[in-house]
Amino acid sequence: MSTYYNRYDKVSSGYPLRKRKEQVMAEQLKTGMVGFGYWGPNIARNLAKSHDIDLVVLADASEGNRAKFAELYPEVATCASVDELLDDYDVEAVAIATPAPSHYAIAKQVLEAGKHCFVEKPLTLSSAEACELVELAESRGLTLQVDHLLMYHSAIRWIKDFIDSGELGEVRYLYMQRLNLGVVRRNENAFWSLAPHDVSIALFLLGETPTSVSASGASYITPGVEDVVFANLSFDSGKMVNIHVSWLDPHKTRKFTVVGTKRMLVFDDMRASEKITIYDKGVEAPDHSEGYSVAPTLRFGDIEMPYVPLAEPLSAVVAEFVTACRQHTAPLSDGRDGLHVVEVLEAVDASIKAKGAPITLGQSC
Repeated sequence: MSTYYNRYDKVSSGYPLRKRKEQVMAEQLKTGMVGFGYWGPNIARNLAKSHDIDLVVLADASEGNRAKFAELYPEVATCASVDELLDDYDVEAVAIATPAPSHYAIAKQVLEAGKHCFVEKPLTLSSAEACELVELAESRGLTLQVDHLLMYHSAIRWIKDFIDSGELGEVRYLYMQRLNLGVVRRNENAFWSLAPHDVSIALFLLGETPTSVSASGASYITPGVEDVVFANLSFDSGKMVNIHVSWLDPHKTRKFTVVGTKRMLVFDDMRASEKITIYDKGVEAPDHSEGYSVAPTLRFGDIEMPYVPLAEPLSAVVAEFVTACRQHTAPLSDGRDGLHVVEVLEAVDASIKAKGAPITLGQSC
């Protein structure tokens, strides 16, 4: 069985709030940031509000983006390039929030400069590039973390605990949907744009990496860019995961279902509260001692909706990044986690081009 590196127990919520202010300030991680476009404002907000981070400088080639940033964070310096950030500012870590095609080159430059590195998903656009970054970070004792923020969602972490407790029984399969009308991309297909979240969740919950992937997709808006993708992940354990993503759909859906031998669970992220529903439903295997004509028995029990306090996942991601840098521990969404996700994304593209043929996954590094 392919084993997924499960570091769930190492997730930290950061330093205790009761620490004296002088202690917290003395331990702040001097951090630079690259990019203030689509997702950058969210990362900047969480870096700036963290008591354990000193946000020193933003680098962005866009003068307009730098101006927007300066209005929000006038005490933080700005510059136009990564070179300038690394050469002219004293930082220990760099957060990258630029378009995906630039992740590899910037992350490599940051790691080669001896800085810890936080990267927006996906880590890179190829497993070879992701592997190079992982090995570079490991060889230099640096933290490389990917922003797979839904692994830090309080409800997802609750579900992980519930699965590991055995209350769901043995997991049989998952199916996941991430659908909407827009935003339509032209440089990446729907799977690369939307599915990194679902792939990271699936690998986290199952604690495994898939052995093969098959997928089909169709391009209806931009030739060569799939607007809808159906992907199937197979595991040595016999588990299966189906992921359906689309930006050409009438419904905004962020949902997945986990089917176990004892119970079944649905997570619906579009619900404002009570995002988890547990169904005490299943199939009881027949007692063949009475003859093979005995049919399986369907079981219908209670429905539960556990209360799970919700918090911003990105805040937990940032807190663990600080802990990983300071304590030299592996974050939950480390570089190898990012590599596993990129391997699946890459295999999905290959399967689509091969008309749905299964693609066997190996270990890139």
